[in-house]
Amino acid sequence: MNKIEVLIEELCPEGVEYKELREIFKISRGRVMSKEYLRDNVGEYPVYSSQTADNGEIGKIDTYDYDGEYLTWTTDGANAGTIFYRFGKFSITNVCGLLKLKVKDIISRFAYYYLSISMKSFVSSGMGNPKLMSNVVQKIQIPIPSLEIQQEIVNILDKFSELEAELEAELEAELEARRKQYEYYRNQLLTPIEVGGKWFMNGNEVEWKTLGEIGNICMCKRVMKNETKPTGDVPFYKIGTFGKVADAFISNELYNDYKNRFSYPKVGEILLSAAGTIGRTVVYDGEPAYFQDSNIVWLSNDESKVTNKFLFHYYKIIVWKTDGGTILRLYNENLAKTKIPIPSLSEQERIVGILDKFDALVNDISEGLPAEIEARRKQYEYYRNKLLTFKEKE
Repeated sequence: MNKIEVLIEELCPEGVEYKELREIFKISRGRVMSKEYLRDNVGEYPVYSSQTADNGEIGKIDTYDYDGEYLTWTTDGANAGTIFYRFGKFSITNVCGLLKLKVKDIISRFAYYYLSISMKSFVSSGMGNPKLMSNVVQKIQIPIPSLEIQQEIVNILDKFSELEAELEAELEAELEARRKQYEYYRNQLLTPIEVGGKWFMNGNEVEWKTLGEIGNICMCKRVMKNETKPTGDVPFYKIGTFGKVADAFISNELYNDYKNRFSYPKVGEILLSAAGTIGRTVVYDGEPAYFQDSNIVWLSNDESKVTNKFLFHYYKIIVWKTDGGTILRLYNENLAKTKIPIPSLSEQERIVGILDKFDALVNDISEGLPAEIEARRKQYEYYRNKLLTFKEKE
């Protein structure tokens, strides 16, 4: 038996008592702070909001609302239910809740570790806006083992978190180095040079052609807003969900009708974002899906001349010529006029083979360094969850 098991057997063999958070914490909310207020009150004390990057910090001001040891959680939005441990002088905005201990039989950091597991399960997603408000938080139950057990668990998880963070930082640094290495070789492999009026790529002569010369720019038939639903048969990808998870759907009937009568991508063709973040790519995998017209386009090309896999890699280094005001747009005319170098099919295949290996190592979560990082996180979560599982006293 490990030390925790020995302590549990000795101090709480029949289980532990669970209490609602309102019994052990004073619960409150942050205050409204405008962007102008944050901009005009620059100081040394952090302000935390709903973001998870940088521990939720959105700026610093010259005053503070809290000083000491607290837990805060995000009440609204995509990060609702995210819990943080705070110590020192700080402030929070109105999309954050605050927990301040009012009893002596629990350690704040123990509560933080436990709530990091359970809190998100209480988030409500009604009306499309995730929320975890104080009236729900106050009823969340938490185990109260002895202070000795709590402290031992905190010591273990603090050390584990520190080691996990160090290992993850090393892996992230390695991953970033691999990304830069990949980008360097990709640029070297795909950038032709001119010699005596001719162009060469990796020692092989290439010919420049416009995308319009090697294929046709295509897009799906326009789908009207009233033809989409938040749930349904076939995912409909808009520019905001392109390459992510669809939040709109169309019926099978509409999908089959439009797919049969209008342009539709073939398996392996490269879908390209033509608005917002220009040039994001998705390889069409053949699964039923529909795509927002003009915002998501593709080149229907003859693969006996230029392969889709070669285009996929070359698209990543193109500087697209865009038009538009607030929202950048890649119009079909500009897309068709974009020139690319065309090596032989055997050279295209060689280049693709090299870059696919780099791409898998850097980006595929199922192999390489990203998988190592994910494994570290899961290992930490497994031991944390195991340490924080207690039998409830009857």
